[in-house]
Amino acid sequence: MSINMVSSVPWTKSFFPLWFWNKTRVLLTHHYRYHHRHSPLSDTDMTEEGVVVSLQEWQGWGTNSPLPTMVSQIVEDLKVLEEDLDAHMNFGGNGGKLQGNFRVQEDKKHRATYQALGDSEKKLQFYSARQIACRILGSRGYLCQKCWLPMEDCMCSKVTSCSLYPGIRFWLYMHPKDFLRQNNTGKILWQVFGVDAATLCLFGIPEHEEIMWNSLKMAGKSNVWCLYPNKNAVLKSVQNVFGEEPVARDEVAPSKLKVDTTQHFILIDGTWSNSAAMFRRLQDKAKSVWGDEDLACISLNPGASAMHKLRPQPSWDRTCTAAAAAGLLSELQLLPQFSSFELEKQAEAVEHALTVLLDALTNRRLRMGRSITRKMRHTNIQ
Repeated sequence: MSINMVSSVPWTKSFFPLWFWNKTRVLLTHHYRYHHRHSPLSDTDMTEEGVVVSLQEWQGWGTNSPLPTMVSQIVEDLKVLEEDLDAHMNFGGNGGKLQGNFRVQEDKKHRATYQALGDSEKKLQFYSARQIACRILGSRGYLCQKCWLPMEDCMCSKVTSCSLYPGIRFWLYMHPKDFLRQNNTGKILWQVFGVDAATLCLFGIPEHEEIMWNSLKMAGKSNVWCLYPNKNAVLKSVQNVFGEEPVARDEVAPSKLKVDTTQHFILIDGTWSNSAAMFRRLQDKAKSVWGDEDLACISLNPGASAMHKLRPQPSWDRTCTAAAAAGLLSELQLLPQFSSFELEKQAEAVEHALTVLLDALTNRRLRMGRSITRKMRHTNIQ
């Protein structure tokens, strides 16, 4: 992204006062030429020909959070624009993008709204919410909500669920352009472990980022780690972090480990070009919460994921999100204090789901007459 979208202000409710949402709503109202209805949406409200996104539908895509305010707002704005233009929204192509004349008119409206917003933070929130709103509407009735694959290619029946060791929690910090992406692998983690053990946090969505950072602040900096191979960050191996002071099994009971020393691992889930901005945002937020020190990063032993066949990485020391999680669990399993928690079985469950995803995507490409190999993309990211 070309915009500096880093904020150093803590994500608290006071950071999003009423005037912010009111100002944004006024801008949206002006550009979409309608007066917003002030009645709140119920959890099951599917009026306006099914365009309104209910809480049930929102959470069905892989989250347990409330429906983000701006996502709901933009969905309603799209419906009103549809009525004003007397044209139906049509979606198609990669990412379920808007099509036809409606796309042209909506593009003019949203660009005007974006430019009218006052700063990069508000622009990021609008950008992310619009991406997510359009992807939900474009995927409705087409993609399976659990696996994000077309209904005819659903892989859910082949994925085996597994309980994650309660002393570990994953945070999937996902770019909005990866949300509902068919070959995204981060979704596998909550398919296997559940949304409480592997929690989705969408980049630029304030409700999601607030939930994540509230949990991280409670956990404390010493229990928060980011899996990101940034050469400018202070990198430590799993052995460096957890192997220096081994804990004897009879010294600390598993129940105490769950309460006091749950380790929170942030996995940045986006393309490598987008991940740089996401990592900077995490670093700036961490400094605002804990001081000048960088967010601690963990590097994993190199290893190729099965998904390399369909989604090549810029180098062999980088891998997809789900494979990184499986690699972390495998390396932790080798340490004495984690050896009794069956982390290898949990890693195997993720790897199996990755293989299932690869097979589903491969079969779909073959059925559609598309190539099952892709050229390696080069990148300058360090």
